[in-house]
Amino acid sequence: MKLKQLTITFLTFCVAAFSGMKAVSAASFSVIADGLYNAGGLSFGPDGNLYVTEAGIGGNGACVPPASGQGDSLCYGTSGAVTKIENGKTERILTGLPSLALPDGTGASGPRDIQFNAKGKPYVLIGYGANPTFRDRNLGYTDLGKIIAPNFNTNSWTSVADLANYELANNPDGADVSSNPLGFIIDGNKLVAVDAGANDLLSVNADKSNLQAIVAFPQDILTNPVFPPSDTPSNEPAQVPSQGEVVRSQFPTQAVPSNVAKGPDGAYYVSQFTGFPFPEGGAKIYRVGTDGKASVFADGFTQLTDLEFDPAGNLYALQYANQSAWKGNFDGSVIKIATDGTRTTLLSGNGLESPSALTIGADGAVYVTNRGDRPGLGQVLRIENIKSIPEPDSTLGVLAIAALGVGWLHKKRNHPEF
Repeated sequence: MKLKQLTITFLTFCVAAFSGMKAVSAASFSVIADGLYNAGGLSFGPDGNLYVTEAGIGGNGACVPPASGQGDSLCYGTSGAVTKIENGKTERILTGLPSLALPDGTGASGPRDIQFNAKGKPYVLIGYGANPTFRDRNLGYTDLGKIIAPNFNTNSWTSVADLANYELANNPDGADVSSNPLGFIIDGNKLVAVDAGANDLLSVNADKSNLQAIVAFPQDILTNPVFPPSDTPSNEPAQVPSQGEVVRSQFPTQAVPSNVAKGPDGAYYVSQFTGFPFPEGGAKIYRVGTDGKASVFADGFTQLTDLEFDPAGNLYALQYANQSAWKGNFDGSVIKIATDGTRTTLLSGNGLESPSALTIGADGAVYVTNRGDRPGLGQVLRIENIKSIPEPDSTLGVLAIAALGVGWLHKKRNHPEF
């Protein structure tokens, strides 16, 4: 079998142990938006309203092969959108954005994230999810794999940076040429993005200059990986072992960074979805310092899709699924990592399914895009009553916090994307 490390169908983070207490939480949630098509990133705008991206359902246009080279093609359309949520009502305020998806509308790439700069100017990241060689050749000129600056009043936009073409020209990780940008932040006059297909963290100035990779994330080596059974249905059959095939005890898999947040210490924190076969407990949170070097900040997660710091320095991590995605159980989790290293699962399952992104409101609530892989069924949830009761008889480890020192965690963050 040809085991490709990235499945766009499922996704289109000195070890110094801290003694922390496991905690339980009594969080609840309400649905503030429904009926979204492959909902992605979300952010509060300068007007106080919440904006969410919809990757769309592709269309009947030209197609490109999937990342693995096997399975159904991804076909182009202009069904991507940005939706505003205001006073309990949803309105698509930017439409006609590029979208690429499987025939049934799943596995979509399109608008994946939205951020506003300090002056309230919006930027939108458009995903891609395939080999960038085929983008212009097969689809003609599109804004897939780019960051754009939209004008909501005129339903138009301009291109700021072509991340997919950067991968084609440079391929910083030296592995397969693939591009699938998923999330970004605004840090001063820079846009800082992750490309899950290219396995790197990039930055570009808002004036469109100096697009460059900050760091490429290394492959992971899995020991005795667990693969789906040979008869498991898959849109990418090359990922399922053949009947009777002997699988290696050690298997290399790509990092697949999924999103980025800026910490109160000035470093970038990057969530990891992990490549196929999506090992349970195999996802990490990387810390990328000002020197551009990546280290493991925390591990033991499963298929992370987003991160965000709150004003007090607590870090929130979002799990797409608590089990390997090929098992078909897409119950996800919101996990809070406190400044002292304590981890609290705020919400797990109970309606939280394949969540794709989160943000924290001025009201202290956590807002999550839910069912982000289900066209027409996507939601935005407001998670409230986030209070926890520690369990003093439990401990767990958090990586690398001791090496950083904890003083910085008590500082207010100062970056305009939140």
